[in-house]
Amino acid sequence: MGLDVDALRRDTPSLLERVHLNHAGASPSPGSVVERVVEHLRLEAEIGGYEAAATVADELDGVHASVARMLGASAGEVALCDSASSAWLRAFLALPLRAGDVVLTCRSEYVTNALALLRAERTLGITVEVLPDDEHGQVDVDALTRRLDVGPVALVSLVHVPTQGGLVNPAERAGAACRAAGVPLLLDACQSVGQLPTRVDELGCDILTATGRKFLRGPRGTGFLWVRSDLLDRLDPVLLDSQGAVWTGDRSYELAPGSQRFESFERNLAGLLGLGRAVEYALDLGIDAIAERIVALGTTLRDALGSLDGVEVHDRGERRCGIVTFTVEGRTPEEVQRLLAERRVQVWTANVAYARIDLGARGLESMVRASVHVTTTSDEIDRTVGLVEAISRGRA
Repeated sequence: MGLDVDALRRDTPSLLERVHLNHAGASPSPGSVVERVVEHLRLEAEIGGYEAAATVADELDGVHASVARMLGASAGEVALCDSASSAWLRAFLALPLRAGDVVLTCRSEYVTNALALLRAERTLGITVEVLPDDEHGQVDVDALTRRLDVGPVALVSLVHVPTQGGLVNPAERAGAACRAAGVPLLLDACQSVGQLPTRVDELGCDILTATGRKFLRGPRGTGFLWVRSDLLDRLDPVLLDSQGAVWTGDRSYELAPGSQRFESFERNLAGLLGLGRAVEYALDLGIDAIAERIVALGTTLRDALGSLDGVEVHDRGERRCGIVTFTVEGRTPEEVQRLLAERRVQVWTANVAYARIDLGARGLESMVRASVHVTTTSDEIDRTVGLVEAISRGRA
């Protein structure tokens, strides 16, 4: 049975007022997600934050379980965080890296991750090596395998879907190579969770991080971290408080069980409850069904834009998703974004500051980024393409 797009759009009334093609930035939440967030905020206002937290302890455990079900993991391996960047940093800083260690990364690495790698290179004395892309513009898994064979490598950091395009990196093949070499894989799944299947046993990663606000359609200020259970004891969390550890004596403490050691006591419980509702919403629809529709819509939009005179599509990779990047001759991406917004079509821009290794080498300072979701309609794609064509011809 297919997805009922009309019903899904009615669940998110704001989508009836505008064409929203910025799901890779922040996707409007379904009504049930918003209602759960507001409901808990009202409870906090009525009885107090600590008291409200006590009433939802079991439901919060259920959020761990829902995320774990989506990833094909166990609930004890999931930590709830306030963003994907926070989740990534908490895991990375806990790794026992030391001077001389080699960390491999990809050309499509995200800015926050890259900055942390560069800082570790400066302060810890590690060496960061950037893997080449293959002829399709995705991370070269053969080059990764050869480098792992040379050894030793302490960590591989990859982005599953980069912020700057529709590319889907071959994470499954990279994960298999890392597993064979006994090297942990840290996978940034910020743009893939919610639009593509992300079962960790298939991806072969050891650490996975993601946000709630993008394709999962959860609240801002939410995210999560997954760490494979057999890796946990090798990690030493840096940011500890009473949620992540127990102070057992004047000079002693014990880490919390499982990935809870990466959580913080002070957090937005209303947002995390909304995140749980968003994950359940996606699971009820079916991740495979979501992926099928998003990829198909992305292909339709990409092909239509690519057929226009004066418009160049910049997506790379053998496999692509629902993110489409393009430029219009004679117009800056920011101008295109503004002109579309004036006509109630919301897109975003991807610029070199967020993906310097990739876009810098391609000579691209900025691109228009349009991203679809299951709620996107064919009429909305036609309208967007028509407006881009008018902008390209100078009629807008």
